[in-house]
Amino acid sequence: MYGRNFIQSSNMKSSYWPIEQLPGLNKGNQEQLKSLGINNTEVLLNSTKTQANKQSLANQLKSPVQLINKWLALADLARVPTVGCDYCGLILHSGIISVKQLAKTSVSSLHRQILKLQVATLQRKDLCPSPDVVQTWINEAQKLLIIDN
Repeated sequence: MYGRNFIQSSNMKSSYWPIEQLPGLNKGNQEQLKSLGINNTEVLLNSTKTQANKQSLANQLKSPVQLINKWLALADLARVPTVGCDYCGLILHSGIISVKQLAKTSVSSLHRQILKLQVATLQRKDLCPSPDVVQTWINEAQKLLIIDN
C-alpha cells in the first residue's frame, strides 16, 4: 500500500511513505514516532491537523514544534507522486512548504530556485531536475488540490 501510487488515467492519489523514508528524521525520531503509532506519512499528517495536535506531538517527543512542522511539510510535499521522499527535501529547501504552495508556483521560478540551491550546496547544476520534471510536480500538486477539496 505504501510507496509510489502513480497516476492511472485521470485518477491520482496521494502517495504515502513509511516513516523511515521521510528525510530529516534520525533513527531516534523514527523510533519515537513508531512508539506512538506513527508508522507512515499518512498517519503523521492525519494526527497533526491542528496546532494543539502538533504541540502535543512535540511535547511527547520533547522536540520543538518547528521540527514537527518541518516533518509535516516534507510529508505533505511527498504526497505528490513524482516528488515522493526523493525530492520533497529539495523542494522544501527551495522555499516551497506545501502542496498548495507548489501548485501555485511557476515552473521557471521553482526551477531557478532549485538550480541556485544545487549550485550553492553541491556546486553542480547537472543534478538539477529539468523544467519538465518541475512542471510534472506542479501539475500533480494541482490535481491533488482538486482531489483534496
